[in-house]
Amino acid sequence: MSYIITCGDEGVQINEGTRLSVVGAGLQLDGFSDIVTALKKLLGDDLRIAASEENAWIKEKLGLDTWDQVNASGQQQIEALADKENLLYSGNLPFADPQELEHDIKGHMVRPHGIHIAMKIAFTLDGGEQKYHLGQYLISAEWVSELPFEQAKEIIATQVAHYQALAKNTELTFTVQQGGELGEEVAAKNKALLEKMGYTFPEQVE
Repeated sequence: MSYIITCGDEGVQINEGTRLSVVGAGLQLDGFSDIVTALKKLLGDDLRIAASEENAWIKEKLGLDTWDQVNASGQQQIEALADKENLLYSGNLPFADPQELEHDIKGHMVRPHGIHIAMKIAFTLDGGEQKYHLGQYLISAEWVSELPFEQAKEIIATQVAHYQALAKNTELTFTVQQGGELGEEVAAKNKALLEKMGYTFPEQVE
């Protein structure tokens, strides 16, 4: 199974491969190296990473003005991040038909240009995204139980705050996805830690 780290933007769709989402694909996110170490421990060293278009996190972090600047700089920055973290760089996810990327990955961007429409945040618990939903941002939480609680809490909160800012006046709700290869025990452990951090979920999970 090909796992790929992408941004959690709701427009990112991976058609071939399994998505592990970290805001901005981890660029300038404190603790990203620790996340990568944990994910490699859990899922193996053969992890990929991809840039994506209209990345609001990268625009903010790099202080850029236009999406053209973001799209160009994002690819360079994520490729450099791949080298730093010893990840396989798959390329860029564009607004286009699904694209064949490097290292057995296929995907694209599917939300409307310049518009965020997600109403909730989904945390993946045990092996990445199991079902794609355009209406939700995605945050990988497989690694949560592998890091010190306070560090994990801060990393999660940083990502949630970013997506809540994109949602503006819409109060995002939370859900979880499980059913991945790490299994129910890992999912339950990570969900319990997220609940300890203050996140609440409906009875029915996705």
